[in-house]
Amino acid sequence: MPPKIVEVIENGVCTACGACEAACPLNAVHVDLEAQRRDPDNLTYYVHGAACEVCEDCLTCSRVCPVVDGFPEDEFDNVRSFRGGKSELPGQDGAVVSAILKSLFEQGEIDCAVGVRRDENWGVEPFILTKASDVDLSRGTKYTSVPVLAQLKEAMKKYSKIAVVGVPCQAHGAALMRDTMTDKIVLVIGILCMESFTDEALCGNIIPNIMGLDVKKVVKMDFGGGKFWAYTRNGNGEEPEPHSVAIKEVAPLARNPCHHCLDYTSYYADLSIGSVGAPDGWNSIIVRNEIGEKYLNKVKGIEYVDDPKPGMFLIKKLADQKHKNNAPKEGEAH
Repeated sequence: MPPKIVEVIENGVCTACGACEAACPLNAVHVDLEAQRRDPDNLTYYVHGAACEVCEDCLTCSRVCPVVDGFPEDEFDNVRSFRGGKSELPGQDGAVVSAILKSLFEQGEIDCAVGVRRDENWGVEPFILTKASDVDLSRGTKYTSVPVLAQLKEAMKKYSKIAVVGVPCQAHGAALMRDTMTDKIVLVIGILCMESFTDEALCGNIIPNIMGLDVKKVVKMDFGGGKFWAYTRNGNGEEPEPHSVAIKEVAPLARNPCHHCLDYTSYYADLSIGSVGAPDGWNSIIVRNEIGEKYLNKVKGIEYVDDPKPGMFLIKKLADQKHKNNAPKEGEAH
């Protein structure tokens, strides 16, 4: 019997998180960075031309697949605390994720982290961070998905205290890996996420065609106030110029698995972090378990505020909206 992720692939809901590639003991799975999909009948998407031809039905891939594992019934039943936070570091909103990683690296609490970096054209790739200065390469939100967890295969060979930063499906996959196969993942930081895009959709269509912008001039992207925002540098030293388009115009272009996802807040992470629910220039921080609390208490350089505004109600509102949009209709499988 083939692993259950074959059904995930065949139904087009594979999130391309990369967990199966990292976990497969036979190196039978490779998540293609460009195509961001897997096809059991196309051997070019697998290292060594392996794929199902050498699969030994160990089902390791199924045990770490977030889609196979399913979605939480209540995204907020494991919230231990909620607060706002910001640091002095440059970055998206309060730059809390950067502050956490830098502080933990400096204290020796982590010796590796897996995340995403981008180039000047907003091309993104997953990479392994091994020191505090590497955090500067990963700052800011990209909105383009890549198989972050695939980097864990190499990371687990060399490092013993690994942090993972990712969107809900990636945080879920990392948590499953920690639960079923390794104790080297010490911290999972999840990002609040409504949807993400392929590079082709975001940088090849939304930015140049729908918004009419030169992607090389874009310095920041964001969602807020019912709009997708792109900020461009103007060359005269002033604040970047904002440009926006209604979310309803770009949301249909999100990756297919995002249209089936029922996790907005990275339920399976130790810490969930985003901008929604906090004031401008701050991040919202959701502590979800003892691990998250333990490591956050170690971090230096973050200013906190209790009960930030607009507050948790807005996070719950957007989570409800995502569930409403993506929940299977009556009679449909999910």
